[in-house]
Amino acid sequence: MAEELKSITTPIRLEYDYTAGAATTRFLRGIAQGKLIGQRCGECKRVYVPSRGACARCAMPTEEPVEVAHKGTVTSYSIVRIPSDNIKFDPPYSMVQVLLDGADIPFAHVLQKCPLEDVRMGMRVQAVWVPKEELGPTMASIRYFEPIDEPDAAFDSYKEHL
Repeated sequence: MAEELKSITTPIRLEYDYTAGAATTRFLRGIAQGKLIGQRCGECKRVYVPSRGACARCAMPTEEPVEVAHKGTVTSYSIVRIPSDNIKFDPPYSMVQVLLDGADIPFAHVLQKCPLEDVRMGMRVQAVWVPKEELGPTMASIRYFEPIDEPDAAFDSYKEHL
């Protein structure tokens, strides 16, 4: 049997500068206040978190700000077994797509305080934030998501968001 893989080195390095537009700026300013702010499409009423500025379905501006809940449903997940310089958790850990209550698009983040074998679609989770004095306009203001004591969501409630 082969030796356990502990790390991998790749010859690729990508560096880029990202300038947040109006929609992303609104979202990041909300994060800095401990809020999850999305935007609603004026046509189909879908709520995008993080904000996108325009609806992917209707191509209409998403200008109405909407604060969504800090909890939601895991719609999919993966187990990460290779370390990453930009994620502070030691592998293995689970990356989850969370459909936040009040949103219509899943939100990617890390799941903690849950054995890997217990991670599942439909699991109810909530955001764990850094202390208020450490909040900033960055996704790092949310430390991770963790399971909550609520029944799993029915598949029909999130199947359109996979």
